[in-house]
Amino acid sequence: MNHDKGHAYTHVVRVHESGQRIDSLLGEFAHIYSRSAAVRLLEEGSITVDGRLVSKRYLVREGEVIDIVIPPRDERHIEPEGIPLDIRYEDDDIIILSKQAGLVVHPAHGNWTGTLVHALMAHCDELGTLQGDDRPGIVHRLDKDTTGLMVVAKNDTAQALVSESIKVRAMDRRYITLVHGFIAPDDGLIDAPLARDPKDRLRMGVSGSPSAKQAVTTFKVLERFSAGHNDDGYTLLECKLYTGRTHQIRVHMSHINHPVVGDQLYGSRKRKADRGLGRQFLHSWRLEIQHPRTTETICIEDKLPQDLIEILEEIADESMGRTRLGGSIVPNITCGEAGPPSA
Repeated sequence: MNHDKGHAYTHVVRVHESGQRIDSLLGEFAHIYSRSAAVRLLEEGSITVDGRLVSKRYLVREGEVIDIVIPPRDERHIEPEGIPLDIRYEDDDIIILSKQAGLVVHPAHGNWTGTLVHALMAHCDELGTLQGDDRPGIVHRLDKDTTGLMVVAKNDTAQALVSESIKVRAMDRRYITLVHGFIAPDDGLIDAPLARDPKDRLRMGVSGSPSAKQAVTTFKVLERFSAGHNDDGYTLLECKLYTGRTHQIRVHMSHINHPVVGDQLYGSRKRKADRGLGRQFLHSWRLEIQHPRTTETICIEDKLPQDLIEILEEIADESMGRTRLGGSIVPNITCGEAGPPSA
């Protein structure tokens, strides 16, 4: 792909879209992907409505013509860095990797160097450009201290298609988390919209605000651990995301009074019960995706990193037994090797 050239798109506003804010509307487009990306393009003058510039709050009307230009990526803004990558699958379109703890996904305030994006720039000659200069190849994120599997797009077509698969919930993402307390049901669903905390911009929270976005998480119990002297017990879960909101699993588990072990932002005040873990016990262990070009189903599994395995070993004597699902999953995440791509 030639990065010296931008990409132009045209959209005619439909009846059901009339009255929407332009940043919200465009943020749902596969080639823009996020509302923040739409705002950046509007502020840069890369989007016009019937030939004129508009603000992010502009309400579109049926029949208006929206012209969109995605500017070329200027690779000089990000200097490649030779940060090791744990790649589990790669071809001409996508990379599936296991992200280590402490690695921020893309440059942002306070983290202008040393991110996953810097590592990808050193690894690849080309990455998808649809997310802008600071997020080449990115289609979804993991928090800095959340580990595990992620997908990266190596071209614009793959980036648009993978982004769309996430929006229509076609990508299956499973996480392993250890939470505080005893969860009695073997499974559950949390459907609670999330919005940024108006008093603390670093936090998200369950909210009834009109700006809140739908967030749905399901969970299944793998193993339960009885209470000890300094804790109220633990439950090991597999969580599935149906939406991909910031901090979603962490906020949802805190919302039902079972915060993630080690979570410094939403976690328990009983720090001894975190067993010395300095980050959230949250790992993206299984990812299933339809390849954007071949449509082949790719499924990869990734066992827990050593620091999380050690926590489970430490509380093993308090185990109350594994569920049937836990009996099949726990050996894979604690002892098994990473799973190969499979059709």
